Amino acid sequence: MLNLHHLESFVMLQQAGSFTLAAERLGIGQSTISQHIQRLEKSLGRQLVQRDTHQVRLTADGEALLGYARGMLDLNGKVASLFGESRLRGRLRLGVSEDVVANRLTAILEDFSRLHPWVDLELTVALSGVLFQMQEVGELDLVLAKRHLGETHGRLLYREPLVWLARDADVLSRVDTVPLIAFPPPSITRKVAQQALDRNNVAWRIVCTCGSLSGLTAAARAGMGVLVQPRSMAPDGLREIASGRLPDLEDIEFVLVPRRGADAALVEAVSSLITARIVP
Repeated sequence: MLNLHHLESFVMLQQAGSFTLAAERLGIGQSTISQHIQRLEKSLGRQLVQRDTHQVRLTADGEALLGYARGMLDLNGKVASLFGESRLRGRLRLGVSEDVVANRLTAILEDFSRLHPWVDLELTVALSGVLFQMQEVGELDLVLAKRHLGETHGRLLYREPLVWLARDADVLSRVDTVPLIAFPPPSITRKVAQQALDRNNVAWRIVCTCGSLSGLTAAARAGMGVLVQPRSMAPDGLREIASGRLPDLEDIEFVLVPRRGADAALVEAVSSLITARIVP
C-alpha cells in the first residue's frame, strides 16, 4: 500500500523542481524527501525520478504515477476535511493581481481545492491598485498584489526587480520616443516605468493599453513596443533589454493584505498556501 506522505513528497518534488525547495515547502528535511522518494520507488519497483546536478525530472513511470498521486492526495484531503473536527467552511473573497494569475495561480488553487473543499472561493483578478480600492470598501477579504518600495501595508512575501521586455531591442532604434505597452492607471508597473523615464528625461508614449496581461504580451510579441514586468514573470517570447539601453527600474514588492474583520481562519489557511507557492 502506498504511503501518502511519500506521495506528498513526490508531488511536491515535481512541483518545486528540486529537493531543496520541496523540503522547504513541506517543512521537512531534504534527506527526508530523498528517503520518501527512495521508499516509493522501492515499493513500486520502478525508478520515478531522474537526478542530476542541475534539475530533477520525472521518468516515464514517474509521469504515469503523477496523476494518480494527485488524485489520492486530493481524495485524502477531502475525506480529512469532511470528517476532521477543524474543517473549514464558508466563503473567501480573494483578489489577485494580473501578473500572478498568469504565472502561479493554478498551483495555488490546486492546493486550495484539495485541502479546503468546503470553502467557496470568490476570485477577482485586477490591477493591484484596483484590488486595494475594492478591499477598502469591504469587497475583498484577502489581496495578493504588488506595492511600491517604501509602502508598508500588507505582509511582505518577496521583492524582485522590474525589467524592460520586448520582442527585439531594435524596437528602440526605430523610434524617437520609447513606445510603452502598459496596463491602464492605477497600474504600479506603468507608474514605475513612466517615472523612471521622466527622471532621465527620456521621451515616451503609450502605444498600447490593456487591462489583461495576455493582451499586453500579444502586443509586445507583435513588436509594438516595450513592456515592464517582474523579472521572474517575464512572458515567453520576450527578451529582457540589456542594461544601459533604458533607465534602471526600481524593485517591486509582492504582499498579502487581509481585510480587517475577515474570517481569520480562512485568511490564514489561504495565506499559508500562497506563501508556500509564491515565495522564491
